[in-house]
Amino acid sequence: MTVSAITTPTSPATGVAGKKTDLNTDYTTFLKMLTTQLQNQDPLNPMDTGETSSQLAAFSSVEQQTRTNDLLSDLGAQFSLFGMSQLATWVGQEARADAPVWYSGAAVTLSPNPAERADRVVLVVRDTAGAVVSREDMPLGNAPYEWFGADATGNPLPEGSYALTLENYSGDALLGESAVESYQRILEARNGPAGTTLVLQGGIEVLATEITALRQT
Repeated sequence: MTVSAITTPTSPATGVAGKKTDLNTDYTTFLKMLTTQLQNQDPLNPMDTGETSSQLAAFSSVEQQTRTNDLLSDLGAQFSLFGMSQLATWVGQEARADAPVWYSGAAVTLSPNPAERADRVVLVVRDTAGAVVSREDMPLGNAPYEWFGADATGNPLPEGSYALTLENYSGDALLGESAVESYQRILEARNGPAGTTLVLQGGIEVLATEITALRQT
């Protein structure tokens, strides 16, 4: 069980360093040219000090903006590291989320969410191809339910990833399907463009913001 370290991409850093180097080079060149002009200017036709001041102000503004961007980038990296350090304590715990379930022979704790008007619910299990491999009646309510991964004949399903949904009935009328959350062990936490992603058993990935509960095992 590991927590992936956050690495700073090399290309943006290289780009910032390149811009700073270019800016410093241009600024130094400008000052050298300005000094040379001042030393060799015609006393009867002096330089336009207003234009020179405007150019100096422009260079100073660009330099200040570059420094501000660098500071913001550093702050963003620090906040990301803080978030990952907090998530390090999640690794090894079980997270509850609406995500596929990895079944490997052991019972999986489910958290059903039946419709309000339902008087009967059926757990529907689909494989990675979308085919229904099992259907079983479940107790009505939100209480945790231990799913043992049996197929339609009562035999254990092969190890793998399965999608679970809940069919809600009122009498014989199907009201629709609802989500079934499950508890899965967190193996890893990763930081990416979409935010922090948690890797669960079987390599199943879910965003940290989609986790609705945690529990110790």
